Amino acid sequence: MSVARTTPPVWFWIVGGIFLLWAAAGVFAFYAHLTLSEASLAAMSAYDRATYLALPGWFSYAYGLATLPALAGSVALLMRSTVARPLYLASLLGVIIQFGWAFGATDLIAVKGAAATVPFPLFIAAMAVLQIWVAGLATGRGWLR
Repeated sequence: MSVARTTPPVWFWIVGGIFLLWAAAGVFAFYAHLTLSEASLAAMSAYDRATYLALPGWFSYAYGLATLPALAGSVALLMRSTVARPLYLASLLGVIIQFGWAFGATDLIAVKGAAATVPFPLFIAAMAVLQIWVAGLATGRGWLR
């Protein structure tokens, strides 16, 4: 008969801390997106400026959905709460909407090339999936309550 370990191992705390830092960086990028100054806008390439100015109104909500629940999910994970996984799922939904629009409704890849535009969004999506997986693993092992 095996006894479930309810105390997470050290790697759980390290990974949780990395997730928290990653999510904080995402929230900072979201904040920078929302508060972009005229000077920063003027410094952009003509293509980037036009794309930014053409963003649909709902895009900021999708960006917020991608980042804010990830931060809350990371805090929940470190607090050992089962709420982490649904928050991470919401974040992945935001990532899919955000980058789905960026790649599906614009000519971003045609203009800048796949090598310059696809790897980082793929990494972001992979991190979201990893966060969901870790939260599910932690729940299954009884580390989250």
